[in-house]
Amino acid sequence: MSSWPNDPHPIRFRRPAPPHTAPRRAAHRPAATHVTLAGADWLASAGSAPHQVHALWAENPGAPMVLPCGTAFDVVGLPALFGRKVLDRLWASGPGSGPVAVQRGRLLLFAAPGAAQRLPALLTWEEWARAMPPLLCHGTGDAVTVPPLYPPADDEPVPPASRWLVAPEVRHPWLPDAEVLLWACVRVTRETSGSDLRSRTGRSDGDADAPAGRVTGAPARSPR
Repeated sequence: MSSWPNDPHPIRFRRPAPPHTAPRRAAHRPAATHVTLAGADWLASAGSAPHQVHALWAENPGAPMVLPCGTAFDVVGLPALFGRKVLDRLWASGPGSGPVAVQRGRLLLFAAPGAAQRLPALLTWEEWARAMPPLLCHGTGDAVTVPPLYPPADDEPVPPASRWLVAPEVRHPWLPDAEVLLWACVRVTRETSGSDLRSRTGRSDGDADAPAGRVTGAPARSPR
């Protein structure tokens, strides 16, 4: 059994989380909207030619950039409302988050390399895959469009298609792994399911923590 400290609803992880996923309580949630030089170095390191990425940014720092996943980071996309709740949970009672972007109605959580492959397997393994909104996991072989280095000017007539909610500020940012993201997603799903049940019945129910649609009766398989 592995769970967050003092968590009344433990998740049944079969494997212990790696040491780097230990909770690191944050005093406050960062709200950086522009990428620092160190943060740009980290983003550029995702590609095979970081100097070319920097050259493109130097020419047009207000342009978005397509970068590959799987080396410096993976990316997990969540529907906007669900993603905001997950992000709030990560900062309220978890270890915090890495960089976060908003893009076309979705929240993009930058995660540790390998998280995109492991998270869907964990969701299925823990029988939560059908209980929450679909997640878009981008890992090795995928690419994502990252927002411009700087936010648009206040007088921009059209809002940008993507922007940083938590912009990269350091050369080696801490990134949540699959276990951390699973913990936050499951907590939000349980809270939402419990709230919906109470609103329909007008009372608290002992099964509120088990969301409708959870798969039961099938043997659990270890993710590969």
